Amino acid sequence: MDSIRITGGNELHGVIPISGAKNAALPLMIAALLTDETLTLSNVPRLRDVAQLSHILSNHGVDYAVNGKRNGQHALAGQTISLTAREIVDTTAPYELVSKMRASFWVIGPMVARMHEARVSLPGGCAIGTRPVDFFIEGLTALGAEIEIEGGYVVVRAPGGLKGARVEFPKVSVGATHTIMMAATLADGETEIVNAAREPEVVDLAKCLRAMGAQIEGEGTSVIRIQGVKRLHGAHHAVLPDRIETGTYAMAVAMTGGDVLLQGARGDLLDTALETLRQTGAQITETAEGIKVYRNGNGIQPVDVTTEPFPGFPTDLQAQFMALMTMAGGSSRITETIFENRFMHVQELARLGAQIHVDGHTATVDGVSTLRGAPVMATDLRASVSLVIAGLAAKGETTVSRVYHLDRGFERLEDKLTHCGANIQRISA
Repeated sequence: MDSIRITGGNELHGVIPISGAKNAALPLMIAALLTDETLTLSNVPRLRDVAQLSHILSNHGVDYAVNGKRNGQHALAGQTISLTAREIVDTTAPYELVSKMRASFWVIGPMVARMHEARVSLPGGCAIGTRPVDFFIEGLTALGAEIEIEGGYVVVRAPGGLKGARVEFPKVSVGATHTIMMAATLADGETEIVNAAREPEVVDLAKCLRAMGAQIEGEGTSVIRIQGVKRLHGAHHAVLPDRIETGTYAMAVAMTGGDVLLQGARGDLLDTALETLRQTGAQITETAEGIKVYRNGNGIQPVDVTTEPFPGFPTDLQAQFMALMTMAGGSSRITETIFENRFMHVQELARLGAQIHVDGHTATVDGVSTLRGAPVMATDLRASVSLVIAGLAAKGETTVSRVYHLDRGFERLEDKLTHCGANIQRISA
């Protein structure tokens, strides 16, 4: 099993190209199930989750072709994937595939919309909370689907097709918003999604579906309206830049010091996180090329944060921000409101010398002047990269094991950091 070895203490200087967003690419790929024509997606990141979802979709009969970077593009530029679901040969998504990646459960929406039936295993994914599928089931039921749970599978039938309806989520859910939005594109009549997720990835999916012929309005607000159509067609769509990768590298620079251009990043996708970083003392400037992040030798200022749905501070940046706060000049409080088990990185940061006390959903971080390298273990995707950030600033050597978590969400992380002066390398088992 691979690990990553870091010798900390180097500032970061240079350019880091930001990849396409994993959290946008996955639902966009699933949207290919809605049409028998080809959906071509560019700026798709090269990630384990993307490869896994390609395998899952091929199990349903989706043909896909992958092309790399074009001539003249940066070596880390995204790939282009063409997906064609000309004929869906299997409406079952089996446990052995869905259990490896939670987002694959979302195929349930397009499948029942187009084929009027689906049998999808209850999902797995990162061990950061239960993340129940109740909202998905309630939403599809509102659209007229008949649903049963049989042997660990959600079995959905809509013999006459889905019918437009009002779907109101009791709590914001990005995955349920993606799924019901896709399902409603082929439903008969109008669907209104109330308390919809406002995340940029939801907006990106809506733009792609609209390019495919869907009639959608209101994305980016809490109410999305979809007028169902008879069929969708093929389209070309570029995946938006990854705001979580952007925030992660911005926090790495804020922690180590230095000056880095996050090439292709968009500030409007993470305003709250960038403003929080400014409060820590980092200088952040948006340019035509991306976002420049700079911090000189000044100390890191402590800042309190609470994770919230977009446009609030993202839960997917909580672990990285906690790593930054471990070396702040004072105490900070970090409150996690989205997932109940998302403090598993605390004990690993403590191995590096961090002083963190957890009380329920709030962690109090007392900044220290020095972190010291140590062997640590990744527990989930975002926790693993927080350990990398801490290791970049720690004195001595840090070894992060179980980095397969990193490969699910960060494209060539060690290459990007090495190009900016980090002493980091992957150690193959």
